[in-house]
Amino acid sequence: MAETQALGWIGLGKMGLPISARLAAAGHDVFGTDREQQRISEASDAGVKPAATLEEAARHGIVFTSLPDDNALRAVALDGPLLHVMRKGSILVETSTVSPGVSAEVAQAADSAGIAYLRAPVSGNAAIAHTGNLTCFVSGHRAAFDTFLPVAQGFTRAQKYLGTAEEARYAKLAVNLMIAVSAAMMGESVVLARKGNLAWQDILDVLTNSAVGSPMVHYKAKSLETRDFSSTFSCRQMAKDLDLIVGAGHATEMAMPIASLTREIYGALVGRGEGEADFISTVKLAEWSAGLGEPDLEQTGGRLA
Repeated sequence: MAETQALGWIGLGKMGLPISARLAAAGHDVFGTDREQQRISEASDAGVKPAATLEEAARHGIVFTSLPDDNALRAVALDGPLLHVMRKGSILVETSTVSPGVSAEVAQAADSAGIAYLRAPVSGNAAIAHTGNLTCFVSGHRAAFDTFLPVAQGFTRAQKYLGTAEEARYAKLAVNLMIAVSAAMMGESVVLARKGNLAWQDILDVLTNSAVGSPMVHYKAKSLETRDFSSTFSCRQMAKDLDLIVGAGHATEMAMPIASLTREIYGALVGRGEGEADFISTVKLAEWSAGLGEPDLEQTGGRLA
């Protein structure tokens, strides 16, 4: 077991709360803060020590941020006090999905402040964050990674060091692009099968037991068996990530036709009021486009026809 230590945590949302709670349960003294008092209270119930201010959370040797987007990271780390109140020689671990551009700005500011900056976006969702089965991709100072690794092993099952700059940001965007496109394909696939009179459960069985039966297909097929579209990662969040993906591609002079088309699919879902539904709601959009309503519970064994 890793030696326990005091950690600062900024951002106690869908991912930040379960991860910080897991680290607290492992024996670390985690001092957490958030803009919303309710989240601080929930984290406190889970063993995270409340930090009254960002400055209080930032005084420790390793400080994590878990923030929703570029604007939030900029507000905390560039326009806000974070890098000014962290002590020299400490480590900033940024776990969010943000653009390589804003991340590079934070890296420059952290270096000027004498702070080691690690880009450590996590892969996985809030439903499994408490289990320790997330993965993380990390880039930044190698010595800081070595210090961070024992802590990372407390909330991730795999950790990959990728380089000294923005490599981890591109890795996370690449993974999320594959997930988004896979969800779009899965939506059209199951609706094509419905148009061909396959039973709902039968096409899910075909997909999961075929060559395309990836871990994501297996995971989402379980939800689709009962048409559970409660959000593990929302359509709105996926649209945001696709904006980052397309932007990163364009910034590197790369055409992004598949990513751009997939972004339009999620834009349509948000426009139809599905912004907070799970990203596999691509199925619902494909059904609407095909002139199909929801299947009825007509088959034996609880199958949907």
